[in-house]
Amino acid sequence: MRFVVIGSGMMGTALAFDLVHSPGVTGITLLDSSHSRIGAAVDRLHSSLVKPIVLDLDSPGELSKILAGHDCAISAVPYRYNVMLTEAALDAGIHFCDLGGNDEVVGEQLRMHDRARERNLLILPNCGLAPGLVNILAARGAELFDSIEEIQMRVGGLPQHPRPPLNYQLLFSVEGLLNEYSGKARVLRRGTIAEVDAMSEVEVIEFPPPFGTLEAFHTSGGSSRLAELLQGRVQELDYKTIRYRGHCERMKALLELGYSSSEPIQVGHRLMTTRELFMELLKKRLSGSDTDATLLRVVVTGAKSGKRESLRFELIDSYDRNDNISSMGRTTAFPASAIAQMAVAGVIRQRGVLTPEECVPLEPLLTELKRRDLNVSIEWT
Repeated sequence: MRFVVIGSGMMGTALAFDLVHSPGVTGITLLDSSHSRIGAAVDRLHSSLVKPIVLDLDSPGELSKILAGHDCAISAVPYRYNVMLTEAALDAGIHFCDLGGNDEVVGEQLRMHDRARERNLLILPNCGLAPGLVNILAARGAELFDSIEEIQMRVGGLPQHPRPPLNYQLLFSVEGLLNEYSGKARVLRRGTIAEVDAMSEVEVIEFPPPFGTLEAFHTSGGSSRLAELLQGRVQELDYKTIRYRGHCERMKALLELGYSSSEPIQVGHRLMTTRELFMELLKKRLSGSDTDATLLRVVVTGAKSGKRESLRFELIDSYDRNDNISSMGRTTAFPASAIAQMAVAGVIRQRGVLTPEECVPLEPLLTELKRRDLNVSIEWT
């Protein structure tokens, strides 16, 4: 199996790391626009399987020719590139996965469904942690019930040593973070699809020590297509992001002051938007080297064999000191790598443009995650 990994930042390097250590992978082409970033990734991976290519995605030129001859491309770059990358993968005749996170971009990709099916290809947006793994757990869990009352999905990446005032550290792109905190979250309320404001309906949630009492609130993109797919079967469904207590209130205040707007401002001799300035400030203030942890909990409640039951999936993961990989990198990139390999190997047989909750089987995925020391617990109550 030959793969292209697009992006050599934290997520791209974690993807390539997993592919390097996966049996059956015979070659990995690593694409990035930055010489220094791709050089650091190659030094970090230290594998003869990895071939680096520097390519500017804003002027991709021969991208389809580079992709040709591989089995699958995996995108670890910001979601704004994913439509173009999907087009390039279709032109090259290879499968494609991305980490997703933006509903409008996924909608554009879904319009290529017939084209992908005609070419016997599988395009899988939203293959990371959330959206991604959490949605697969929810969808496959729902299949075990006769009727479903509620599905709750709660996920968060946290620094292990939080620093005020936001008690947060950037664990993926700042663009992705602001995307989650903006716009609307899609939910099911009394069986009907509804949209609620991101950063609303803050709730208290408990995890074992050292985490204790945390908060969770609506963010956009995490529920992916579950509301549409499960409408008519599920009464209540929502996705919320987990943070340390007080984070939502403080970050929401900054956004309400206009820090995420597209209003142009003059900064020295440079014209930029308020959002661009805010992103630069967040990268400066929230970037760091603290070890991180990832918390995931999915609870499905409904009727099974005439009894009311709840099914709970839970994952608590920490920074990998041995391999120097962040927990967010492990829990986002490793599922994406496993899903991409399942697509190439024929474990996933469907073709077209599909989100993972539509087609990824649970048991093979959990087996692959366990092999990577990502152990999802399953409990019936």
